[in-house]
Amino acid sequence: MLIMLPQGRNWKSMCKGLVLGTLLTSFMLLLYSYAVPPLQVSMTEIPIPYSCSSYRTQARLSVSGNSSQGPPGQKCLPKLDIMFMKTHKTASSTILNILFRFGEKHHLKFAFPNGRNDFHYPSFFERNLVKNYQPGMCFNIICNHMRFQYEEVRKLLPADTVFVTVLRDPAYLFESTFHYFGSIIPLTWKLGDDKLAEFLRDPRHYYDPNGFNAHYLQNLLFFDLGYDNNMDPNSPLVEEYIHEIDERFSLVMLLEYFDESLVLLKDLLCWELEDILYFKLNIRKGSTVSKLTDELYQKATVWNLIDTKLYQYFNATFWHKVEVYGMARMAKDVARLKEENEKMKSICIDGGHPVDASSIQESAMQPWQPLGKNSILGYNLKKRINKKHRKLCRKMLTPEIQYLTDLGVNLWITKLWSWVQKFLKWLWQEESR
Repeated sequence: MLIMLPQGRNWKSMCKGLVLGTLLTSFMLLLYSYAVPPLQVSMTEIPIPYSCSSYRTQARLSVSGNSSQGPPGQKCLPKLDIMFMKTHKTASSTILNILFRFGEKHHLKFAFPNGRNDFHYPSFFERNLVKNYQPGMCFNIICNHMRFQYEEVRKLLPADTVFVTVLRDPAYLFESTFHYFGSIIPLTWKLGDDKLAEFLRDPRHYYDPNGFNAHYLQNLLFFDLGYDNNMDPNSPLVEEYIHEIDERFSLVMLLEYFDESLVLLKDLLCWELEDILYFKLNIRKGSTVSKLTDELYQKATVWNLIDTKLYQYFNATFWHKVEVYGMARMAKDVARLKEENEKMKSICIDGGHPVDASSIQESAMQPWQPLGKNSILGYNLKKRINKKHRKLCRKMLTPEIQYLTDLGVNLWITKLWSWVQKFLKWLWQEESR
């Protein structure tokens, strides 16, 4: 497909910046490849213990309240072995913060990537991508971005691991993804000012399944979960794969019912209310959110038809779980969660609301931004926080990249890309003067 490139100074400066950024990144990667020998891991199968929840860790845990997962009236112990399949643009960074805090609180072992904040996405997950991996090692939690490959994940984690993930209405997911990743999807570069509407008018005209980062443009949820996002939506395999996901995951949460999802997660894992308190992380400025008309919503839904079928299926299973939990009980617990979150907001957040990135006073609180944009909001910590809540407030507000660093993950590739982004932004600003 022949692509007519825009003319003018802005396009030339963008091309110059991308070339320089690519050269710089390639040079740094080359240096690293010479400096660090490749990781050689024997893939000899060594049995993983049934559980990686040590007796010592379990002894520190108090028996929790009733869970609907067991017999009525029976107490339960919190589950510690967890696989969270982190999908894109689904509030998954907020869930990650919850998992980081829980794991840190109970001294659990995370399976982290090495050098970056994902497991070489969009490539399929492999065990040898885990930092310091050796066959037979025990890990409690894995939760960073990956393209899911069940067999590989299953061989990494103990048999009692609970698998959970989160979905979002595919039309709104598409809008969010289109905005956030547009700068790194060449297929969208030639579109006009209203890129989203223009693309949805005739997606097949612009879409190439083999294009660089094209997976962000159609059925991203299905892709993240390890399946072919370009297959025929009417193939019987789609339904077969959806049932396969249902068999593998104990809970599929929904962004649109986030609090209800967290209450179900708390119940499934036998956690306490304090374990699921949260602030919304990685949220966008309202001015950057494209308002989907009914027509655009329908077009985005049809364009992402496999994701739509996936979402509809798990929307039904979600509400079945809510009914089993009890509608009145759910309403009560959601109200309690909202109340506790509001209390924490008043304790922790300066001004009580998120702010523009330019207004964030502390670099440790700066969220990751999409290339060429400052559309993600963040928070300022209150200056005076009582000693009881000081540590919790900071952890609840710490963005994903900084939290990973705090947990000891070496993010040199992610940080290198961040420096390249800043360089490109500076270059474009200089060119536009």
